[in-house]
Amino acid sequence: MSTTSELVFIPFPALGHLVSMVEMARRLVDRDDRLSVTVLIMKFPFDSKIDSTVESFTTSITTRIRFVLLPQLNPSPETSPMALLNQFVESYKADVRGAVADLSTCSLPRLKGLVVDMFCTSIIDVAVEFGVPSYVFIPSGVAVLGLMLYLQSLQDEQHMDLTKLKCSDAELDFPCFANPLPAAKFLPAETLMKEDSRIFLGHARKFRESKGILVNTFAELEPRAVEALAGLGAPVVYPVGPILNIEVESKKGFEILDWLHQQPDASVVFLCFGSYGSFDEEQVKEIACALERSRCRFLWSLRRPPAKGKLEAPCDYADPTEVLPEGFIDRTAGVGRVIGWAPQVAILAHQAIGGFVSHCGWNSTLESIWFGVPVAAWPQYAEQQFNAFQLVVELSLAVEIKIDYRRDLVKGSESIVTADEIERGIRRLMDGEEAEERRKKVKEASEKSRKALMEGGSSYLSLGRFIEDVSSQ
Repeated sequence: MSTTSELVFIPFPALGHLVSMVEMARRLVDRDDRLSVTVLIMKFPFDSKIDSTVESFTTSITTRIRFVLLPQLNPSPETSPMALLNQFVESYKADVRGAVADLSTCSLPRLKGLVVDMFCTSIIDVAVEFGVPSYVFIPSGVAVLGLMLYLQSLQDEQHMDLTKLKCSDAELDFPCFANPLPAAKFLPAETLMKEDSRIFLGHARKFRESKGILVNTFAELEPRAVEALAGLGAPVVYPVGPILNIEVESKKGFEILDWLHQQPDASVVFLCFGSYGSFDEEQVKEIACALERSRCRFLWSLRRPPAKGKLEAPCDYADPTEVLPEGFIDRTAGVGRVIGWAPQVAILAHQAIGGFVSHCGWNSTLESIWFGVPVAAWPQYAEQQFNAFQLVVELSLAVEIKIDYRRDLVKGSESIVTADEIERGIRRLMDGEEAEERRKKVKEASEKSRKALMEGGSSYLSLGRFIEDVSSQ
Protein backbone atom coordinates (compact mmCIF):
# COMPACT_ATOMS: atom_id res chain seq x y z
CA MET A 1 0.00 0.00 0.00
CA SER A 2 1.36 3.46 -0.89
CA THR A 3 1.60 6.08 1.84
CA THR A 4 -1.34 8.45 2.08
CA SER A 5 -0.50 10.48 5.21
CA GLU A 6 2.58 12.55 6.02
CA LEU A 7 3.78 13.90 9.36
CA VAL A 8 6.56 16.45 9.75
CA PHE A 9 8.80 16.00 12.80
CA ILE A 10 10.83 18.92 14.17
CA PRO A 11 13.25 17.59 16.83
CA PHE A 12 15.37 19.74 19.10
CA PRO A 13 18.94 19.12 17.86
CA ALA A 14 20.36 17.80 21.13
CA LEU A 15 21.40 14.19 20.65
CA GLY A 16 19.06 12.68 23.25
CA HIS A 17 16.05 14.55 21.86
CA LEU A 18 16.91 13.77 18.24
CA VAL A 19 17.48 10.05 18.71
CA SER A 20 14.25 9.43 20.64
CA MET A 21 12.18 11.44 18.18
CA VAL A 22 13.58 9.56 15.18
CA GLU A 23 12.90 6.29 16.97
CA MET A 24 9.33 7.55 17.49
CA ALA A 25 9.06 8.10 13.73
CA ARG A 26 10.35 4.58 13.11
CA ARG A 27 7.70 3.13 15.43
CA LEU A 28 4.96 4.97 13.57
CA VAL A 29 5.88 3.88 10.04
CA ASP A 30 6.57 0.32 11.16
CA ARG A 31 3.11 0.19 12.72
CA ASP A 32 1.12 1.65 9.80
CA ASP A 33 2.24 1.53 6.16
CA ARG A 34 -0.07 4.42 5.27
CA LEU A 35 2.23 6.80 7.15
CA SER A 36 5.44 8.54 6.14
CA VAL A 37 7.53 11.04 8.10
CA THR A 38 9.76 13.94 7.09
CA VAL A 39 12.25 14.96 9.80
CA LEU A 40 13.53 18.55 9.62
CA ILE A 41 17.02 18.77 11.11
CA MET A 42 18.24 21.99 12.72
CA LYS A 43 21.96 22.15 13.43
CA PHE A 44 23.84 23.65 16.34
CA PRO A 45 27.06 25.28 15.10
CA PHE A 46 28.98 23.77 18.05
CA ASP A 47 27.76 20.15 17.77
CA SER A 48 29.48 18.15 15.03
CA LYS A 49 27.75 14.87 15.99
CA ILE A 50 24.44 15.77 14.36
CA ASP A 51 25.73 15.15 10.81
CA SER A 52 27.18 11.73 11.62
CA THR A 53 24.07 10.77 13.60
CA VAL A 54 21.75 11.69 10.72
CA GLU A 55 24.02 9.81 8.31
CA SER A 56 23.72 6.69 10.46
CA PHE A 57 19.94 7.08 10.44
CA THR A 58 19.72 7.29 6.65
CA THR A 59 21.60 4.01 6.21
CA SER A 60 19.44 2.05 8.65
CA ILE A 61 15.92 3.49 8.41
CA THR A 62 13.05 2.75 6.05
CA THR A 63 12.55 4.92 2.97
CA ARG A 64 9.28 6.20 4.47
CA ILE A 65 11.34 8.37 6.82
CA ARG A 66 13.06 11.23 5.02
CA PHE A 67 15.56 13.70 6.49
CA VAL A 68 15.82 17.32 5.40
CA LEU A 69 18.90 19.17 6.65
CA LEU A 70 18.05 22.83 7.17
CA PRO A 71 20.77 25.47 6.66
CA GLN A 72 23.08 25.94 9.62
CA LEU A 73 22.40 29.18 11.49
CA ASN A 74 24.56 30.95 14.05
CA PRO A 75 22.44 32.32 16.90
CA SER A 76 23.43 35.64 18.40
CA PRO A 77 24.61 35.56 22.04
CA GLU A 78 21.89 35.82 24.70
CA THR A 79 21.85 36.20 28.47
CA SER A 80 21.50 32.51 29.29
CA PRO A 81 21.80 29.12 27.57
CA MET A 82 18.00 28.69 27.68
CA ALA A 83 17.44 32.08 26.02
CA LEU A 84 20.08 31.32 23.41
CA LEU A 85 18.53 27.95 22.57
CA ASN A 86 15.07 29.47 22.40
CA GLN A 87 16.30 32.16 20.01
CA PHE A 88 18.04 29.46 17.96
CA VAL A 89 14.76 27.59 17.38
CA GLU A 90 12.91 30.82 16.64
CA SER A 91 15.48 31.68 13.95
CA TYR A 92 14.59 28.48 12.06
CA LYS A 93 10.92 29.35 11.64
CA ALA A 94 11.33 30.65 8.08
CA ASP A 95 13.21 27.54 6.97
CA VAL A 96 10.62 25.26 8.57
CA ARG A 97 7.85 27.27 6.92
CA GLY A 98 9.49 26.83 3.52
CA ALA A 99 9.96 23.08 3.97
CA VAL A 100 6.35 22.62 5.09
CA ALA A 101 5.13 24.71 2.11
CA ASP A 102 6.93 22.35 -0.27
CA LEU A 103 5.28 19.33 1.34
CA SER A 104 1.80 20.86 1.50
CA THR A 105 1.69 21.37 -2.28
CA CYS A 106 1.78 17.60 -2.88
CA SER A 107 -1.56 15.84 -3.26
CA LEU A 108 -0.16 12.60 -1.81
CA PRO A 109 0.90 11.85 0.79
CA ARG A 110 -1.36 14.39 2.44
CA LEU A 111 0.18 16.52 5.20
CA LYS A 112 -1.57 15.51 8.42
CA GLY A 113 0.29 17.51 11.03
CA LEU A 114 3.52 18.72 12.66
CA VAL A 115 5.10 16.95 15.63
CA VAL A 116 7.41 19.36 17.50
CA ASP A 117 9.84 18.76 20.34
CA MET A 118 8.94 20.24 23.73
CA PHE A 119 11.59 22.96 23.21
CA CYS A 120 10.43 23.79 19.67
CA THR A 121 6.91 24.93 20.53
CA SER A 122 7.20 28.22 18.64
CA ILE A 123 6.97 26.09 15.47
CA ILE A 124 3.34 25.39 16.39
CA ASP A 125 2.65 28.78 14.78
CA VAL A 126 3.71 27.29 11.43
CA ALA A 127 1.15 24.49 11.79
CA VAL A 128 -1.54 27.11 12.45
CA GLU A 129 -0.52 28.99 9.28
CA PHE A 130 -0.99 25.86 7.18
CA GLY A 131 -4.19 24.79 8.89
CA VAL A 132 -2.87 21.44 10.12
CA PRO A 133 -2.83 20.00 13.64
CA SER A 134 0.24 20.24 15.83
CA TYR A 135 1.41 17.65 18.34
CA VAL A 136 4.13 17.99 20.97
CA PHE A 137 6.71 15.28 21.65
CA ILE A 138 7.98 15.13 25.24
CA PRO A 139 11.23 13.11 25.39
CA SER A 140 10.98 13.17 29.21
CA GLY A 141 8.35 11.66 31.48
CA VAL A 142 4.76 12.63 32.18
CA ALA A 143 5.72 14.14 35.54
CA VAL A 144 7.94 16.73 33.80
CA LEU A 145 5.03 17.63 31.52
CA GLY A 146 2.78 17.89 34.57
CA LEU A 147 5.30 20.08 36.38
CA MET A 148 5.45 22.55 33.50
CA LEU A 149 1.66 22.76 33.21
CA TYR A 150 1.30 23.04 36.98
CA LEU A 151 3.76 25.93 37.33
CA GLN A 152 2.19 27.70 34.35
CA SER A 153 -1.25 27.38 35.93
CA LEU A 154 0.07 28.70 39.26
CA GLN A 155 1.20 31.87 37.53
CA ASP A 156 -1.57 32.37 34.95
CA GLU A 157 -4.61 31.15 36.87
CA GLN A 158 -3.64 31.60 40.53
CA HIS A 159 -1.53 34.71 39.78
CA MET A 160 1.50 33.46 41.72
CA ASP A 161 4.70 35.23 40.71
CA LEU A 162 7.13 32.35 40.36
CA THR A 163 10.09 34.70 40.13
CA LYS A 164 9.43 35.54 43.80
CA LEU A 165 9.16 31.94 44.93
CA LYS A 166 11.81 31.22 47.58
CA CYS A 167 12.87 27.76 46.51
CA SER A 168 15.16 27.30 49.49
CA ASP A 169 12.19 26.75 51.80
CA ALA A 170 9.22 26.21 49.46
CA GLU A 171 7.22 23.05 49.05
CA LEU A 172 4.89 22.63 46.08
CA ASP A 173 1.75 20.55 46.44
CA PHE A 174 2.40 18.95 43.07
CA PRO A 175 -0.48 16.63 42.11
CA CYS A 176 1.74 14.12 40.33
CA PHE A 177 3.41 13.09 43.60
CA ALA A 178 1.98 11.71 46.83
CA ASN A 179 3.87 14.18 49.00
CA PRO A 180 4.64 17.90 48.64
CA LEU A 181 7.65 18.46 46.40
CA PRO A 182 10.67 20.28 47.92
CA ALA A 183 11.28 22.97 45.33
CA ALA A 184 14.92 23.38 46.30
CA LYS A 185 15.66 19.89 45.00
CA PHE A 186 14.98 20.74 41.38
CA LEU A 187 14.07 24.40 40.85
CA PRO A 188 16.95 26.78 41.66
CA ALA A 189 15.76 30.26 42.62
CA GLU A 190 18.44 31.92 40.51
CA THR A 191 16.91 30.40 37.38
CA LEU A 192 13.43 31.74 38.12
CA MET A 193 14.77 35.28 38.53
CA LYS A 194 15.85 35.37 34.90
CA GLU A 195 14.32 35.41 31.43
CA ASP A 196 14.36 31.61 31.66
CA SER A 197 11.09 31.67 33.62
CA ARG A 198 9.24 33.40 30.77
CA ILE A 199 10.61 30.89 28.25
CA PHE A 200 9.86 27.88 30.44
CA LEU A 201 6.26 28.90 31.06
CA GLY A 202 5.86 29.93 27.42
CA HIS A 203 6.53 26.35 26.32
CA ALA A 204 3.83 25.12 28.72
CA ARG A 205 1.31 27.58 27.28
CA LYS A 206 2.07 26.37 23.77
CA PHE A 207 1.53 22.76 24.88
CA ARG A 208 -2.09 23.69 25.49
CA GLU A 209 -2.45 24.90 21.88
CA SER A 210 -1.53 21.50 20.48
CA LYS A 211 -4.00 18.78 19.50
CA GLY A 212 -2.15 16.16 21.53
CA ILE A 213 1.05 15.33 23.38
CA LEU A 214 3.21 12.24 22.81
CA VAL A 215 5.27 11.30 25.90
CA ASN A 216 8.23 8.95 26.10
CA THR A 217 6.97 6.98 29.08
CA PHE A 218 4.62 4.14 29.89
CA ALA A 219 1.55 4.34 32.06
CA GLU A 220 2.73 1.70 34.54
CA LEU A 221 5.85 3.75 35.36
CA GLU A 222 4.02 6.99 36.20
CA PRO A 223 0.39 6.10 36.99
CA ARG A 224 -0.16 9.00 39.42
CA ALA A 225 1.34 11.51 37.00
CA VAL A 226 -0.80 10.27 34.09
CA GLU A 227 -3.93 10.51 36.22
CA ALA A 228 -3.06 14.04 37.43
CA LEU A 229 -2.81 15.47 33.91
CA ALA A 230 -6.59 15.55 33.51
CA GLY A 231 -6.84 18.00 36.40
CA LEU A 232 -4.18 20.22 34.82
CA GLY A 233 -6.21 20.77 31.65
CA ALA A 234 -3.74 19.03 29.35
CA PRO A 235 -4.65 18.13 25.75
CA VAL A 236 -5.00 14.42 25.03
CA VAL A 237 -1.80 12.65 26.12
CA TYR A 238 -0.36 9.53 24.49
CA PRO A 239 2.18 7.64 26.69
CA VAL A 240 4.02 5.69 23.95
CA GLY A 241 7.34 4.72 25.57
CA PRO A 242 9.80 3.54 26.38
CA ILE A 243 11.12 4.84 23.04
CA LEU A 244 14.69 3.57 22.91
CA ASN A 245 17.24 2.66 20.31
CA ILE A 246 18.68 -0.44 21.95
CA GLU A 247 20.98 -1.47 19.12
CA VAL A 248 24.72 -1.72 19.90
CA GLU A 249 26.01 1.76 19.19
CA SER A 250 29.54 1.30 17.89
CA LYS A 251 32.32 -1.20 17.31
CA LYS A 252 34.44 1.12 19.44
CA GLY A 253 32.82 -0.47 22.44
CA PHE A 254 33.95 -4.02 21.74
CA GLU A 255 37.20 -3.74 23.74
CA ILE A 256 35.24 -2.44 26.69
CA LEU A 257 32.77 -5.30 26.37
CA ASP A 258 35.64 -7.79 26.31
CA TRP A 259 36.75 -6.43 29.68
CA LEU A 260 33.19 -6.68 31.03
CA HIS A 261 33.00 -10.32 29.92
CA GLN A 262 35.75 -11.05 32.45
CA GLN A 263 33.88 -9.53 35.41
CA PRO A 264 31.38 -11.32 37.70
CA ASP A 265 27.68 -10.72 37.17
CA ALA A 266 26.28 -7.47 38.63
CA SER A 267 29.69 -6.52 40.05
CA VAL A 268 30.58 -3.38 38.06
CA VAL A 269 29.33 0.15 38.70
CA PHE A 270 29.09 2.21 35.50
CA LEU A 271 29.58 5.99 35.68
CA CYS A 272 28.32 8.02 32.72
CA PHE A 273 26.75 11.49 32.61
CA GLY A 274 25.26 11.95 29.15
CA SER A 275 26.23 13.81 25.99
CA TYR A 276 27.00 17.02 27.89
CA GLY A 277 28.26 15.46 31.10
CA SER A 278 31.69 16.53 32.34
CA PHE A 279 33.38 17.76 35.52
CA ASP A 280 36.19 20.11 36.47
CA GLU A 281 39.46 18.62 37.70
CA GLU A 282 38.70 19.08 41.41
CA GLN A 283 35.44 17.15 41.08
CA VAL A 284 37.12 14.43 39.00
CA LYS A 285 39.58 13.83 41.83
CA GLU A 286 36.72 13.47 44.34
CA ILE A 287 35.06 10.84 42.13
CA ALA A 288 38.35 8.97 41.74
CA CYS A 289 38.93 8.99 45.50
CA ALA A 290 35.42 7.65 46.11
CA LEU A 291 35.86 4.82 43.60
CA GLU A 292 39.21 3.81 45.03
CA ARG A 293 37.90 3.77 48.60
CA SER A 294 34.71 1.89 47.70
CA ARG A 295 36.79 -1.00 46.27
CA CYS A 296 34.00 -1.59 43.71
CA ARG A 297 34.71 -2.70 40.19
CA PHE A 298 33.99 0.27 37.95
CA LEU A 299 33.75 1.52 34.37
CA TRP A 300 33.98 5.33 34.21
CA SER A 301 33.21 7.45 31.15
CA LEU A 302 35.33 10.55 31.78
CA ARG A 303 34.98 13.53 29.42
CA ARG A 304 36.87 16.83 29.14
CA PRO A 305 34.60 19.87 29.79
CA PRO A 306 34.47 22.69 27.24
CA ALA A 307 36.43 25.86 27.89
CA LYS A 308 34.83 28.20 30.41
CA GLY A 309 32.27 30.48 28.81
CA LYS A 310 31.71 28.31 25.73
CA LEU A 311 28.54 26.39 24.91
CA GLU A 312 30.13 23.25 23.48
CA ALA A 313 29.92 19.51 23.91
CA PRO A 314 32.58 17.73 26.01
CA CYS A 315 35.27 15.67 24.28
CA ASP A 316 37.55 12.78 25.24
CA TYR A 317 40.84 13.35 27.05
CA ALA A 318 43.97 12.52 25.09
CA ASP A 319 45.43 11.45 28.44
CA PRO A 320 43.00 11.24 31.39
CA THR A 321 45.88 10.95 33.89
CA GLU A 322 46.31 14.73 33.59
CA VAL A 323 43.21 15.22 35.77
CA LEU A 324 43.18 11.99 37.81
CA PRO A 325 45.05 11.58 41.12
CA GLU A 326 48.65 10.50 40.65
CA GLY A 327 48.90 6.71 40.41
CA PHE A 328 45.10 6.18 40.29
CA ILE A 329 45.16 4.22 37.02
CA ASP A 330 47.87 1.87 38.29
CA ARG A 331 46.29 1.33 41.71
CA THR A 332 42.88 0.46 40.22
CA ALA A 333 44.11 -1.48 37.17
CA GLY A 334 42.75 -4.76 38.51
CA VAL A 335 39.23 -3.54 39.22
CA GLY A 336 38.41 -0.56 37.02
CA ARG A 337 38.62 1.11 33.64
CA VAL A 338 38.57 4.81 32.72
CA ILE A 339 37.32 5.44 29.19
CA GLY A 340 36.10 8.38 27.10
CA TRP A 341 32.92 8.14 25.07
CA ALA A 342 30.90 5.08 26.12
CA PRO A 343 28.52 2.82 24.15
CA GLN A 344 25.97 3.22 26.93
CA VAL A 345 23.26 0.86 25.65
CA ALA A 346 25.69 -2.00 25.08
CA ILE A 347 27.23 -1.48 28.52
CA LEU A 348 23.92 -1.31 30.42
CA ALA A 349 22.80 -4.47 28.61
CA HIS A 350 25.82 -6.39 29.90
CA GLN A 351 25.24 -8.80 32.77
CA ALA A 352 28.36 -7.57 34.60
CA ILE A 353 26.80 -4.15 35.26
CA GLY A 354 25.26 -3.98 38.71
CA GLY A 355 24.70 -0.23 39.10
CA PHE A 356 24.66 3.01 37.15
CA VAL A 357 25.86 6.40 38.46
CA SER A 358 23.84 8.65 36.18
CA HIS A 359 22.90 12.26 35.44
CA CYS A 360 19.29 10.97 35.18
CA GLY A 361 18.58 12.18 31.68
CA TRP A 362 15.32 10.54 30.69
CA ASN A 363 16.84 8.36 27.95
CA SER A 364 19.40 7.05 30.42
CA THR A 365 16.66 6.52 33.00
CA LEU A 366 14.54 4.47 30.60
CA GLU A 367 17.58 2.48 29.45
CA SER A 368 18.49 1.61 33.03
CA ILE A 369 14.91 0.44 33.67
CA TRP A 370 14.77 -1.52 30.41
CA PHE A 371 17.92 -3.44 31.32
CA GLY A 372 17.06 -3.73 35.02
CA VAL A 373 20.01 -1.69 36.35
CA PRO A 374 19.49 0.37 39.54
CA VAL A 375 20.71 3.98 39.57
CA ALA A 376 22.69 6.29 41.83
CA ALA A 377 21.29 9.72 40.98
CA TRP A 378 23.60 12.66 40.34
CA PRO A 379 21.64 15.01 38.04
CA GLN A 380 23.30 18.00 36.40
CA TYR A 381 20.38 20.27 35.45
CA ALA A 382 16.86 21.12 36.66
CA GLU A 383 14.88 18.66 34.50
CA GLN A 384 17.27 15.86 35.46
CA GLN A 385 16.95 16.81 39.13
CA PHE A 386 13.22 16.31 38.79
CA ASN A 387 13.71 12.91 37.13
CA ALA A 388 16.08 11.94 39.94
CA PHE A 389 13.62 12.99 42.65
CA GLN A 390 11.00 10.82 40.99
CA LEU A 391 13.31 7.79 40.82
CA VAL A 392 14.56 8.13 44.40
CA VAL A 393 11.42 9.15 46.28
CA GLU A 394 8.40 8.00 44.31
CA LEU A 395 9.63 4.89 42.51
CA SER A 396 12.39 3.65 44.87
CA LEU A 397 14.48 2.64 41.86
CA ALA A 398 17.53 4.73 42.79
CA VAL A 399 19.71 6.05 45.59
CA GLU A 400 20.73 9.67 45.92
CA ILE A 401 24.27 10.88 45.53
CA LYS A 402 23.37 14.57 45.12
CA ILE A 403 20.02 15.64 43.70
CA ASP A 404 20.35 19.39 44.29
CA TYR A 405 23.69 19.71 42.48
CA ARG A 406 23.81 22.85 40.33
CA ARG A 407 25.55 23.08 36.97
CA ASP A 408 25.41 25.75 34.27
CA LEU A 409 25.94 24.68 30.65
CA VAL A 410 28.43 27.51 30.13
CA LYS A 411 29.86 28.30 33.58
CA GLY A 412 30.01 24.76 34.96
CA SER A 413 29.46 24.21 38.68
CA GLU A 414 30.85 26.06 41.67
CA SER A 415 29.87 23.33 44.14
CA ILE A 416 31.76 20.12 44.83
CA VAL A 417 30.25 16.77 45.72
CA THR A 418 32.65 15.18 48.18
CA ALA A 419 34.26 11.78 47.92
CA ASP A 420 32.38 10.76 51.09
CA GLU A 421 29.00 11.52 49.48
CA ILE A 422 29.91 9.69 46.28
CA GLU A 423 31.33 6.67 48.09
CA ARG A 424 28.25 6.44 50.31
CA GLY A 425 25.98 6.47 47.26
CA ILE A 426 28.00 3.81 45.44
CA ARG A 427 28.04 1.49 48.46
CA ARG A 428 24.27 1.84 48.92
CA LEU A 429 23.84 1.13 45.22
CA MET A 430 26.01 -1.97 45.08
CA ASP A 431 26.11 -3.61 48.53
CA GLY A 432 23.73 -4.96 51.15
CA GLU A 433 20.10 -5.95 51.52
CA GLU A 434 18.84 -2.52 50.46
CA ALA A 435 20.68 -2.88 47.16
CA GLU A 436 19.22 -6.34 46.58
CA GLU A 437 15.69 -5.14 47.28
CA ARG A 438 16.12 -2.21 44.93
CA ARG A 439 17.48 -4.50 42.21
CA LYS A 440 14.30 -6.59 42.48
CA LYS A 441 12.12 -3.49 42.06
CA VAL A 442 14.07 -2.40 38.99
CA LYS A 443 13.69 -5.88 37.47
CA GLU A 444 9.93 -5.64 37.98
CA ALA A 445 9.89 -2.22 36.30
CA SER A 446 11.94 -3.68 33.46
CA GLU A 447 9.32 -6.37 32.83
CA LYS A 448 6.56 -3.76 32.81
CA SER A 449 8.46 -1.57 30.33
CA ARG A 450 8.74 -4.46 27.87
CA LYS A 451 5.11 -5.54 28.27
CA ALA A 452 3.94 -1.97 27.58
CA LEU A 453 5.30 -2.22 24.03
CA MET A 454 3.91 -5.66 23.26
CA GLU A 455 0.66 -6.09 21.34
CA GLY A 456 -2.12 -5.21 23.77
CA GLY A 457 0.27 -3.35 26.11
CA SER A 458 -0.51 0.16 27.34
CA SER A 459 1.95 1.99 25.06
CA TYR A 460 1.06 -0.22 22.08
CA LEU A 461 -2.59 0.77 22.47
CA SER A 462 -1.74 4.44 23.06
CA LEU A 463 0.29 4.59 19.85
CA GLY A 464 -2.63 3.01 18.01
CA ARG A 465 -4.95 5.73 19.30
CA PHE A 466 -2.55 8.41 18.06
CA ILE A 467 -2.41 6.84 14.58
CA GLU A 468 -6.19 6.68 14.45
CA ASP A 469 -6.45 10.33 15.46
CA VAL A 470 -3.95 11.41 12.79
CA SER A 471 -5.60 9.31 10.09
CA SER A 472 -9.04 10.76 10.87
CA GLN A 473 -7.92 14.34 10.11
